[in-house]
Amino acid sequence: QLLLAESGGGLVQAGGSLRLSCAASGHNGRNFATAWFRQAPGKGREFVAGIDPNVRVDYADSVKGRFTISSDNAKKTVYLQMNSLKPDDTAVYYCAARTIPAVRMPGAYEYWGQGTQVTVSS
Repeated sequence: QLLLAESGGGLVQAGGSLRLSCAASGHNGRNFATAWFRQAPGKGREFVAGIDPNVRVDYADSVKGRFTISSDNAKKTVYLQMNSLKPDDTAVYYCAARTIPAVRMPGAYEYWGQGTQVTVSS
């Protein structure tokens, strides 16, 4: 069983930055890909960014150039650095993991964190 715990959300003004963390525990040694998704009120869960153990990354077009996903394997933590935040980025952000590769479909992910709220004020 893999457990994921997000942290780092909060309230920020437009143009500001936040860094989200996703810490994994209970890892059983399999190769996992990790992704960030977000869900705004009344909308579906949307892919944001993904990373696999070979450090291949993928970004949604809406965040490309503003968000950066990275991993620290020693800490079993994946980060999402979010810069130039916009009100449209307001959502609950979830990290998710699956056996490789990283894909964009939320239904393909086996493990999910509880989510962290990000609110961007205009």
